Amino acid sequence: MINRARGLLVRQLTMAACAFRAHLAEYGVTVAQVRHRVDGLIAKLDEMREALPDNACFALDALVGALEALNRQIKRIDVRLAEIHQSNEICRLLTTIPGIGPITATAFAATVPNPSAYQSGREFAAWLGLTPRQNSSGGKHRLGGITKQGDRYLRHLLVLGARTVVRYPKARSRVDGQWIDALLERRRPMVVAIAVANKLARAFWTMLSTGEVFRTRSVGTDQQI
Repeated sequence: MINRARGLLVRQLTMAACAFRAHLAEYGVTVAQVRHRVDGLIAKLDEMREALPDNACFALDALVGALEALNRQIKRIDVRLAEIHQSNEICRLLTTIPGIGPITATAFAATVPNPSAYQSGREFAAWLGLTPRQNSSGGKHRLGGITKQGDRYLRHLLVLGARTVVRYPKARSRVDGQWIDALLERRRPMVVAIAVANKLARAFWTMLSTGEVFRTRSVGTDQQI
């Protein structure tokens, strides 16, 4: 419940930040779609007040209040999740995986209490919607995009962790650096991140089943993308 509440607040924060940015754009003030840059622009709002209509300032102040309140609530939840993570053995185990932090670890520990419900890591990855669709025609088998079935929130968290792995060489080397580098040569980074998320999902199942910490290349690289 704490994780889902955080997810809702993060979505609301993103919506409020986008609205703040869009309103400023109407007056020729633009900012990239990065949250911390919006925070920096909020700090400069007082400097721009004289050039903005009163009603615009009123609307922007309302959004600033919403952004600040949402940030405070998210930080409170992050502190609580960190406390849960420290006191939970399964959560601490899962954070040995590259790219996985307390938020993702607590979400998986709470949602998947019984890994034996899945016969294999592949089945677990399929439950998360991270396996490719298979299309067969004329005796030929083709793999399409991922199914996106199962728990959307868990899949989102796992893909975020996978993107971190793809981005940083040190994390890539712990998962399977050569395999990831080879994929990056012929596929877009987001597609590679999905493949890495599939690998991490299998690692999750193995670790939840055995209680062992993450080991480099602990999951096979038999998937095709």
